[in-house]
Amino acid sequence: MSTEEMYSKKAQMEQQDRVIKECLARIKHTFLIMSGKGGVGKSSISVNIAVGLAERGYKVGLMDVDLHGPSIPQMLGIPGMHDTAAPQSETAPKSIRYSDNRIIPASYSENLSVVSIECMLESKESAVIWRGPLKLGVIRQFISDVQWNDLDYLVIDSPPGTGDEPLTVAQTIPDARAIIVTTPQDVSLRDVRKSINFCRQVNMKILGLIENMSGLICPHCNTRIDLFKAGGGEKTAHEMDLAFLGKIPIIPDIVQACDNGIPSIQASDTVKESFNPILEAIAQQSQSVTEEQTDTGARSR
Repeated sequence: MSTEEMYSKKAQMEQQDRVIKECLARIKHTFLIMSGKGGVGKSSISVNIAVGLAERGYKVGLMDVDLHGPSIPQMLGIPGMHDTAAPQSETAPKSIRYSDNRIIPASYSENLSVVSIECMLESKESAVIWRGPLKLGVIRQFISDVQWNDLDYLVIDSPPGTGDEPLTVAQTIPDARAIIVTTPQDVSLRDVRKSINFCRQVNMKILGLIENMSGLICPHCNTRIDLFKAGGGEKTAHEMDLAFLGKIPIIPDIVQACDNGIPSIQASDTVKESFNPILEAIAQQSQSVTEEQTDTGARSR
């Protein structure tokens, strides 16, 4: 790369940094949904938190940075840009589109906007084969090039582990807070400690821990069956000095709902009740952060 190209690239990065800063100034609170391992239902937690907050009247953005295994559009019934068979009704979710060199996020509802790489692929079965630098660039573009407008909350669904994607979010959005998802079994609990230590190393505050798949609710007798043990998430939160946000049970009916693009929080009263304390904790902590920022701003004037 020539010296001229290096200076040009640096100028482009600096310009993008300015745009990112302007965009983030319009977003009040950002939450990164993390997990130590795959298969714990992190994406469904992200979807339900975003939908739950939107139903409470907040303006919410949902950013899917699980670039190699995006599943958010499927869970919300959002069509791809190239999906000619997409529903055309007024109430159906609308896909991502481009306007004046900006990305207009997909619209799930009046209060919920969504961005996922899956919406931009020619086929939902296309494989995304990218290395770190390219992933970093895409995540930054998901902030700088997307017309998010004013948001109360930006919920970010990251892939499992502590790799490029969560690190890029931590470096790009310094005030993002983490919500960590686990299941009750020991193998998941061991891995979740890695996510906790990641957050502490990069100075990302942690809102708390959620235990997903916390018991199967029998559809016939309503009995709770602890498939993956019980109480491990709450115990881990206590040991790691974190808030325990709640337990989300397994309900067989929600599997079909998810495949049909219906979030489980809308398909099951039991799931909705389980998410209520989590949504309350998010709202209360966000209010505290807002008040603290207001007080700090008043003292600095």
